[in-house]
Amino acid sequence: MQPYSTPFYFVLLALALLPIIVAHFFGKKLMCYQFLFTIAFIVLTFYSTGTLLPLIGFGIFQTLLIKAYEWYRVKKKKNQTFVFYLAVFLTIFPLIIVKITPFVDSEHPASILGFLGISYITFKTIAIIMEMRDGLIKSVPLKDFLYFLYFFPTISSGPIDRFRRFSKELNELPADNEQYENLFSKGIFRIFLGFLYKFIIGYLIDQYLLHGIAIMAVVHPNVCTIAASMYSYGLYLFFDFAGYSLFAIGISNLMGYDIPINFNKPFLAKNIHDFWNRWHMTLSFWFRDFVFMRLVKTIMIRKWSKNMITISNVGYLANMLLMGLWHGLTWYYVLYGLYHAILMIVYDAWLRLKKRRKWKIPDNKWTNALSIFITFNLVFIGFLIFSGIPNYILERLLDPTVFHPLPNF
Repeated sequence: MQPYSTPFYFVLLALALLPIIVAHFFGKKLMCYQFLFTIAFIVLTFYSTGTLLPLIGFGIFQTLLIKAYEWYRVKKKKNQTFVFYLAVFLTIFPLIIVKITPFVDSEHPASILGFLGISYITFKTIAIIMEMRDGLIKSVPLKDFLYFLYFFPTISSGPIDRFRRFSKELNELPADNEQYENLFSKGIFRIFLGFLYKFIIGYLIDQYLLHGIAIMAVVHPNVCTIAASMYSYGLYLFFDFAGYSLFAIGISNLMGYDIPINFNKPFLAKNIHDFWNRWHMTLSFWFRDFVFMRLVKTIMIRKWSKNMITISNVGYLANMLLMGLWHGLTWYYVLYGLYHAILMIVYDAWLRLKKRRKWKIPDNKWTNALSIFITFNLVFIGFLIFSGIPNYILERLLDPTVFHPLPNF
């Protein structure tokens, strides 16, 4: 049973959450029941898909790895770079296997290690390794780590939380009635907003626009059909994924956890940096903190370059290309990452040019609207690349007799 996929699923969730909600209003966290709740819904979700054993095996592997690195870094107080890189590689190795399996064995593309949410859990453990390396995490209690790793509301689709934030909230006393009432009301609002996004707006776009327009764009490609498929796909992607995220955050709120939000009006962004501060925020911030900033710091410390513009541009390229590869090992995902890296590089160059020439561009509702319009369309061109539709148009033009199911639909 897929999380947040059917009305029956939400009925089960409501019934199972009721004791947790009532307990919070009486100043209790009911942690034993929370653990049982998590186990029950994990079994319900992963057993039916045959991926429960890979999930358990992955958890055991990551737990042993985290505890081994904790012993090395915290107990032994050692910090060799080779050991750190080895720990990061081992942490991400199962995800690498999952990503490359379709290319190694095209007849059996589903990896035996694959399960719903493996990427998000992997990012959680990598962050712990890196923050232990930096001395920000002093210990990783086993109970806290396992609950963080398997925290059910976010296991399948994020948001990607940080261990330090989550463990602090986990070990705090229950919120008083006023605090929990506020959290409860936010949770209910987010769940109903998620219904609106996913099951109404997303459904209508999917049923009445997306498929037909995308097929038209492939069979009869022109400016109108391609533009229509670009906008419909981008809007569907937002409402579907933002809906899932709202469900995860809302359920977490009802359980007493204030999980970070994932989307903040991304289509009102005034530039590409602003967009990535609003879109899939926990993933964007994860890559910013653990890829971009670390690469920039490494280049500066090792003095590979003294030119800050070059260092920043290399960081953008590495960061966004890696993000593209994370979505899948296909050329259009790589191109999607490269496209966004170029947008960031060009935008920074524009800021430098404007400063150097001392251009005074007025800041008013018209210039803001123009900035939003330009950013909106540049982002949707990226969604078109991400959708894979140009790849299928190209295949169709080269061989009109070939037609495959469209990707990501």
